[in-house]
Amino acid sequence: MKEKLRLETLMVMEAKDQKKNTPHVLPIYASSAFGFENIEHGIEVFKDPASSHIYSRFANPTVDTVAKKIADLESYGIEGEHFALLCNSGMSAIHTLLTALLKTGDTILTQANIYGGSSELMTKVLGDFGVKTIFTDLRDLDTVDNYLNNDPSIRVIYFETPANPTLSCVDMKSLVQLAKSYNCLSVSDNTFASPALQRPLDFGVDFVLHSTTKYLNGHGNGMGGAIIGKQDYYQQVWGKYKLIGTNPSPFESWLLHNGLKTLALRMEKHSDNAMSLATFLDKHPKVSVVNYPGLSSHPDHSIAKSQMSKFGGMMSFELKGGLEEGKRLMNGVKICKLVPTLGNVDSLILHPASMSHLHVDKELRLKAGITDGLIRLSVGIEHIEDLKADLGQALDAL
Repeated sequence: MKEKLRLETLMVMEAKDQKKNTPHVLPIYASSAFGFENIEHGIEVFKDPASSHIYSRFANPTVDTVAKKIADLESYGIEGEHFALLCNSGMSAIHTLLTALLKTGDTILTQANIYGGSSELMTKVLGDFGVKTIFTDLRDLDTVDNYLNNDPSIRVIYFETPANPTLSCVDMKSLVQLAKSYNCLSVSDNTFASPALQRPLDFGVDFVLHSTTKYLNGHGNGMGGAIIGKQDYYQQVWGKYKLIGTNPSPFESWLLHNGLKTLALRMEKHSDNAMSLATFLDKHPKVSVVNYPGLSSHPDHSIAKSQMSKFGGMMSFELKGGLEEGKRLMNGVKICKLVPTLGNVDSLILHPASMSHLHVDKELRLKAGITDGLIRLSVGIEHIEDLKADLGQALDAL
């Protein structure tokens, strides 16, 4: 059925568990455990946990139903079965997946301009267990090939596209081809784009990650993460998931499900607003650079155009006056709120060097283009003229 319906329709449709005569709106199964008909039934279920529900750390009807919807969205139009596991945060999704895929002595090849928490997790948590991380520019395919050819311990290529917060984009199809030629797995964080604008599985990526806290929920009222991959890997990943205990609550999953219903509409408005605002900022005399993949001047514009239907709601920019003018700007805006998250319906502004990437090694951060004067902007769905007026008055006051 999913091949016959448009993606936007699937997003709006009320997801239901597999029982008959369920309510029109997905219920919240607020139960920590589930009963058995008798001891024989209990024994059989524990032998095959996927056959029924046992304990909400393993699986829960509300959580499973929303997970299946996300799997259907990310794998839209692709043959073969795919699974999704919902986690209690984007970070727990990353941790769970990498723990399931890697062991002591393995290496992750990634980019230096990913989310600060992700790079810290790799170096400060997984690193303590003997997993090495190499940071490089994944847009340089010759360098990637060289690393893979000379280091057989590389088991995973991990990337964000667009990346947080520089909005650089990588060529997923080429990266996946390289990964497969060296028997490596590929992992894409698709948080910035969402399946409404980009689906990495289309390009052969093995696993997709989300901080569902961001665009998939979209309203800033729930935390969550998601892991999506081929069904062949389900047992491998679920085994770590249930033991680490990174499952979300049914209520958080229900909030996520409500957000998914408007995802297509929101992402279209986010993208349109961001394109207009990026053009406005790019022409402003006090702005030195705007990082937005929708701009033809963006170095990765052609890559983004080949992979995304629109360019999303995230951008970053620098002022000619550097950090001090950036501080004044962030204190001067009225509509844009200084909040350490992104992907909400309202516009949010943040200073990566002192906030999201504060604990990233400064040399690595600067090399990746995350300068002290960089400002990240999550463009909301407000009226675009109000957003331009807000940024305009703050810029004019500098």
